[in-house]
Amino acid sequence: MTAVLPQAALAAIEAVAIDCETTGLDARSARIIQLGAVRIRGGGLVSAGSFDQIIDPGISIPAETTAIHGLTDEAVRGQPKFDTVAVPFLDFIGKRLIIGHTIQFDIAMLHRECVLANIAWQTPRVLDVRLLGRVASPTLAAYDLDRMCSWLGVTVKGRHTAFGDALATAEVFLKLVPLLRQRGIRTLAEAEAACVELAERDARSAGGLMLPERAAATSPALSKLDSFAYRHRVSDVMSSPAEILPATATLAEATKHMISRGLSSVFVALDQEQVGIITERDALRAYSAFAADAAATLIGSIAKSPLIGVEEDDFVYRAIGRMERHGIRHLAVRRNGKEIVGALTPRNLLRNRATSSIVIGDRIAAAETPPELASIWSEVPGMVDALRWDGVSARTIAGVISAEICAITNRAADLAINEQIRAGLGEPPCAFAVLVLGSAGRGESLIAADQDNAIVFASGAPGGTEDHWFERMATRMNAILDEAGIAYCMGGVMAQNAQWRHSRQGWAELVSSWVRRQRPQDLLNVDIFFDATTVSGDRELGDNLIADAQSMARRSPDFLVMLTELARQWQSPTTMFGGFHKVDGRLDLKKHGLMPIFTGARVLALRHGVLARSTLDRLKGVVSRGVGSERGIDDILAAHELMLSRVLEQQMLDVKSGIRLSPRIDVDRLDKSEKRALKDAIEAVPLLIDLVSEGRL
Repeated sequence: MTAVLPQAALAAIEAVAIDCETTGLDARSARIIQLGAVRIRGGGLVSAGSFDQIIDPGISIPAETTAIHGLTDEAVRGQPKFDTVAVPFLDFIGKRLIIGHTIQFDIAMLHRECVLANIAWQTPRVLDVRLLGRVASPTLAAYDLDRMCSWLGVTVKGRHTAFGDALATAEVFLKLVPLLRQRGIRTLAEAEAACVELAERDARSAGGLMLPERAAATSPALSKLDSFAYRHRVSDVMSSPAEILPATATLAEATKHMISRGLSSVFVALDQEQVGIITERDALRAYSAFAADAAATLIGSIAKSPLIGVEEDDFVYRAIGRMERHGIRHLAVRRNGKEIVGALTPRNLLRNRATSSIVIGDRIAAAETPPELASIWSEVPGMVDALRWDGVSARTIAGVISAEICAITNRAADLAINEQIRAGLGEPPCAFAVLVLGSAGRGESLIAADQDNAIVFASGAPGGTEDHWFERMATRMNAILDEAGIAYCMGGVMAQNAQWRHSRQGWAELVSSWVRRQRPQDLLNVDIFFDATTVSGDRELGDNLIADAQSMARRSPDFLVMLTELARQWQSPTTMFGGFHKVDGRLDLKKHGLMPIFTGARVLALRHGVLARSTLDRLKGVVSRGVGSERGIDDILAAHELMLSRVLEQQMLDVKSGIRLSPRIDVDRLDKSEKRALKDAIEAVPLLIDLVSEGRL
C-alpha cells in the first residue's frame, strides 16, 4: 500500500491504533512486554485486522508495573522476543497512519527496541487521540484514556492490556472524527496542524519555549516533493513492452504498426547494439519529402540516433526535465542502462492523469457510504497536482473539480433516497431534480468547496407531504456531503433549508419575487441560482426551471440593474504605494478579483441571452454578440485564469500543511514579477465593470 497522504480524509483514513505495555515508563531503559494493534478503514474497525502478542523482554518485570497491567515474569516466560515479533508487527502496520493515546511514548519504545534488535526503523506518521480530544473539546477536565472513553461512550474491554487499550483508542478516534469535522478539521494535515498548534501553545505556556516554525510545510519548493512527478517512477507510467522494428522495415510497415497499436513512435534496431527511433511526426515528414517513394523507404534511413532515454527506476520529474532540456517528446526507458523496456511520451503522462479522473468518477458512482465518498474526495488534491504538472490550465482544473462535486452530490442524493426507502418512507413521491449552484455549477470550483444546492419537485405545497419527504431526503444528502468533505454552506444555501427547496410552481413564484425586488442587498445569495446545473433526478425538470429563470431575469431590466450594482461594488485591493490590502496577512482574491469577474459575466450573459454557465463561455458568448472587444475580453479572461491559478496554487500548499482552505493567498511568497502580474490581472477587473455598467439604464 502507498503511504498515507496529508489530504487523506479522517473519516475514511487507513490507520492502525496501537498500544504497548512495558516494564516501565522510562523509554530509555524500559522494554516492551506486550503489543496490541487494531486496523481502521472506511470509518470503522476492520474485523479481521488485529494484532495481540505478549513478548519476553529478557529482563525482570517490576512489581509496580505488574500491578498495572497484570503481566508477570511467569506470564512472559517462553514468549517470543521482540526481534521475532518486530517484522510481523511492522508488516501489520505497513505504511498506514498510526494512532495512539500519548503515542510518542509508544513510538519511542518501538524505536528503541528496533535499534536494540538491529532492525531498520522509519519514523511513521502519527496522531495522538489525547491531543485530538483537546482540539475537539477544549473544556474537558482531563484527557486520560479512561475519561475520554467515558465522555465518548466507549466501552473498554481489557483495560491496561495492549490489545484492549488499542481497541479503545481506535473507537475513541472514530468517535472524535465527527466532532473534529464540526470544528472544520477533516483531513490528516488539518488534524496534524491543530495538534502542532496545541503543542506550541503548551510549550509557550510552560516557559516561553518557541518551537520551530512549520515554514517547510508551506514552502512552495518543498511542496513539489508531494506532487505526482516526485512520487512516481517512470515504470509507473511508461508504455511497455518496447516496440522495436528492424531497420529493414518499410515506412508503410512501420506506419501500419503504429496505427494498429495506437503508438506515436517505434524504436528501430539499427545494428546489434545501436537503436534509433521514428515518431509519427518523422513519418509525416518522410511522406511529405519522398512523396510516392515514401511508403517503400526503409526506416533505418530516417531513424534518429543516438537514443535519449531514462532508467525505469528514475522519478518522473527527471524524465520531464530531460524532455524539456532536449526539446523532445519521446524517451526510451531502459533497465540497468541496457535493455529497452518501454517508452515514455507526454501521451503516457496525460493518459495517466485522465485515467485518475475517470477512476475517481467511477468510484463515486459505486460508493456506498459517506466514508467512501470522503476517501475519494481526499484524492482530488492529488489529481489536481497531477493535472498542474501536466500544464493543464487552472480553469480546466476547476472544471474537473466541479465535475467531481456534481458527481458526489448526485451520489449523495442517491444514498439519501436509498436510506429513505430502507427506513420505510417509500420512493420519491413525485419527479424531482437536484441542482448544484454557484462555483461548482459554473464549473469553476477550487479545492475549498462548500455546498450550494437546491431541489425542485414536480408538485406539492410548502410543508405538504412531498415537501416533507424531500426535506428529509435533502437533510440527509447535505449531511452525507458534509461527511464526504464538501462542507455545509455557511450561508445556508442548501436544499435542506426551505428557501432552497420548492415545487416547480413554488420556484416560479420565488424567481418572480426576486426580479421584483427593489434593493441589491435583497439579492444576496440569489444570483448564484443563475449558475445552476442539474446533477440528479429529472434533468428536464431541472433544466426547464433554470431556463425559465434566466428568461424571466432577462425580461426584467430593473432586476438586471440591481445585479449590475452588485458587480459594481468592487474595490481595488492595491494600496497607494503599490502593495496589497491584506487581512491576517493574506489577500482575498475571490472578493477582490474573481467575484467581480464572474458576477459581471453572469449579468452580461443574462442581459444578452447567453445560456452558458462558465465565465469563459459567457464572455465568449457575449463578445460574439458584438458586446465589448475581443481583445478586452481576452484580457479579462487572462486575468481570470491567473487569479484562479494563484488561488489553486495556494490551496495546494495549504492542503498539505493543514491550513484551512480559502480563496485568500499569501502574496508575500510571490516574487516581484509574480506580484506585478497579479496587479496587472487585478487592473483588468475595471474593464469588465465598465462593460457591465454600459447597459445599466
